[in-house]
Amino acid sequence: MATALTIGMFDGVHAGHRGIIDQARAAVGSEGAVVVVTFEPAPAVVLSPEKRFWRLMTDRQRTAALKEAGVDIVHVLEPNQAFLQQTPDQFLDHILGQFEPTCILEGRDFRFGARRAGDVEKLKAVGSQRGFDVLLVEDIEGQLQDGTIVAVRSSVIRDLIQRGRVRDAAKLLGRPWQLEGIVVKGHQRGREIGCPTANLDTGDLVLPRDGVYAGRAYLESGEVHVAAISVGTNPTFDDVVRTCEVHLLDFQGEVGAYDWPLKVDVDHWIREQLIFDSIDSLKNAMSRDLERIRDLVSV
Repeated sequence: MATALTIGMFDGVHAGHRGIIDQARAAVGSEGAVVVVTFEPAPAVVLSPEKRFWRLMTDRQRTAALKEAGVDIVHVLEPNQAFLQQTPDQFLDHILGQFEPTCILEGRDFRFGARRAGDVEKLKAVGSQRGFDVLLVEDIEGQLQDGTIVAVRSSVIRDLIQRGRVRDAAKLLGRPWQLEGIVVKGHQRGREIGCPTANLDTGDLVLPRDGVYAGRAYLESGEVHVAAISVGTNPTFDDVVRTCEVHLLDFQGEVGAYDWPLKVDVDHWIREQLIFDSIDSLKNAMSRDLERIRDLVSV
């Protein structure tokens, strides 16, 4: 069977990644197999454990998105220090021993093996010896809302999200940017001021710039609700830990229950996080926020 293989983190499974997958499918046809080899955790986590690696999606989300994009096999490798010390030849032996690709697709800046010593020229040399073609994939570019043209890369999307530019991130992803997490116990202040929130534990997922956002929340039951999303430290109450809280508009259930999964599309920036001089001022601002969110988002 003709097999197209590509290697990478594929964090976000953005428009550029889907371009690679489309080219892989074109190379092998409908009867061939498209294989993605990826890593969990990211090699950077193992190589530099002192640094925090913020990701665009969970491993589960990534696998589901890759399959939806047309990948037949998602092969996840767990990198450890020994694995990451492999020479380029050893790394390729490891991959080629499990698959017999007819072609491998990568970008021009692809690197592999210890100290990133292998490159596409090395890959081509091995391919000529072991019978697979190397197809180079050019970067895909995207246009932001201000007209700026950028390369569609996971790092660019992370930067946009961290600056609160969630609509620009969605343009490069080709879909709304979605947070996923488990509802955990928070300070429970929301219910006291008439706006109960679900406190979302998002793990290593990147969070946007502090502020209020509008989006859609997806419950495990299949229910979809317009959502008000607040990210930050709640400075009005002198909190110091960043949290992500989600208020589900028109939700009739109990957000005080915990350990249930929640997915949230973060669609629109609403405003900065502000410090209010009274609870009444906070409640009035929240009321205005909810009115605007209802105007922006529908389900």
